[in-house]
Amino acid sequence: MERKTNLRLSTRLLVLLCLMGLGLIVASIISVYVINWGLLSMLTVQDVLAFIVPAIAAMAIFYRKPLHAMCLDRAPGWKAIAIVVAFYILSLPAMNWIVSFNESMSLPASMSGIEQLMRSLEDEAAETTKTLLDIHSIWELVPCVLVVGLMAGLSEEILFRGAMLRTMQDSRLGPHAVVWIVAIVFSAIHMQFYGFIPRMLLGVWLGYLLVWTRSLWVPIIAHTLNNSTVVVMSYLANKGVVAEDFGDHLGLPADGDFPWLAMASVVLSVALAVWAHHQYKPADKSHQQYI
Repeated sequence: MERKTNLRLSTRLLVLLCLMGLGLIVASIISVYVINWGLLSMLTVQDVLAFIVPAIAAMAIFYRKPLHAMCLDRAPGWKAIAIVVAFYILSLPAMNWIVSFNESMSLPASMSGIEQLMRSLEDEAAETTKTLLDIHSIWELVPCVLVVGLMAGLSEEILFRGAMLRTMQDSRLGPHAVVWIVAIVFSAIHMQFYGFIPRMLLGVWLGYLLVWTRSLWVPIIAHTLNNSTVVVMSYLANKGVVAEDFGDHLGLPADGDFPWLAMASVVLSVALAVWAHHQYKPADKSHQQYI
């Protein structure tokens, strides 16, 4: 990537975080005056001002061709899209098992105060999600998919993978370290400890998709697929078409049983990821940005 400035990595990340913080402040101020627009509109304002605008602005400061630096100028191939869909299906039992494991975690008694705070944050997030997914008509479904599915996937990938990961790639850090660090930040910023592990692993997968394919549109599609599926399944459950927890227990064993389906899901998902890595491995072994 051709830099416009020679700022150190720490300085560039600080600039990005400051722009993001400023965007959050502006979005919060606007939300006070547009609160009657509803939750979806407020989330859209936040996605644009706190995620998309700061990311593009920061990359425009750092690089001469910001869209190229963010890998937004490379269309995804059909192979990459097929990998995204296949991985989502294969990994579902494993992710359900990991979600269940993470939700059952507890802290030592000496940290009960911290655990209570985390539980309260989790309850608040769950209540917000429940409000968002309380959709009973196609007229509610479409805007919810656009905001919760498409807009959230687009904005978060532009910020975390397009700006943060790509900026960190232009450093001495190895590609694996960059992918995992950004995934940890991505999960931590959601402030949901009892969903931290599965969200971090999702961030790892999204990061590797960008590193391998060099197209930000691939993780955007993967993120949008993940979010939109939740929205659509909630709509179908509200309409009585499927059970409320349809698919949530896939991979979860009965008490005392070994999670065979979840383990098979892990093996198949890892195998697909390894195959995808080799499909996109660059011929030039000296290329340090990609693995």
